[in-house]
Amino acid sequence: MRESRAGTPTELLATWEAGLAQHGPGRALLLHRAARPAAGTDELLSVPVGEREADLLRLRRSLFGDRMQVLIECERCGEAMEFDLDAGELAPAPQGRPGPLRVESDGWEVEFRLPTVADLVAVGDAAAAGGGRAMLLDRCTVSAVRAGDPVPAGQLPAPVQQRMADAVARADAAADVTLDVRCPECGEGTRAELDIASYLWSELDAWARDLLLDVHLLAGAYGWSEPEILALSPLRRRYYLELCADG
Repeated sequence: MRESRAGTPTELLATWEAGLAQHGPGRALLLHRAARPAAGTDELLSVPVGEREADLLRLRRSLFGDRMQVLIECERCGEAMEFDLDAGELAPAPQGRPGPLRVESDGWEVEFRLPTVADLVAVGDAAAAGGGRAMLLDRCTVSAVRAGDPVPAGQLPAPVQQRMADAVARADAAADVTLDVRCPECGEGTRAELDIASYLWSELDAWARDLLLDVHLLAGAYGWSEPEILALSPLRRRYYLELCADG
């Protein structure tokens, strides 16, 4: 891990420790709080999904640099494909949040907003049961009118829903980072969504376990406390570990 303003080793270890008792949404919230330490929980839950993903990509770059190693499996032949991504190219420039979006089609007039992190958390269980799309549509639709009469969001026809989805994708492109990789063995293309929260958590977990091993070795060799060891720069800590290895 590089030197970073995203948190001290002690703070990042605390984030990791808290995340051990959490799962996907809880860990994503903890990581987002590390990216925006001054923000409260309500503020973090209210941001559009793409804004959170962009924050997590910037946090990842701050902690681990731009190079990301990705491993996916070919959908056709099962071949494991490993390749590098540049996190700097994936992280979009900060943009202002758009206001309500509108779609007008075949007499329909629909006003809606971008999905937020809170929306994803709320529809999580429904999504597992196949009802997530309908619940998300209902939460994000501000108003739907057909020939002057208000209509429930659940009655929006499929073409209108698709226009809404297209508008959301344009307004919040960072919400869905999809990789399209061609298999070197069979030539078939495989599409896979990059889940930056899960990816970053895996990296933080590996970093934390390595760091605690360093603490264990240096505490045994020198009798130092954990705070004393964590206060060392990564370079000095590595040098002391090399001295321990040399005996």
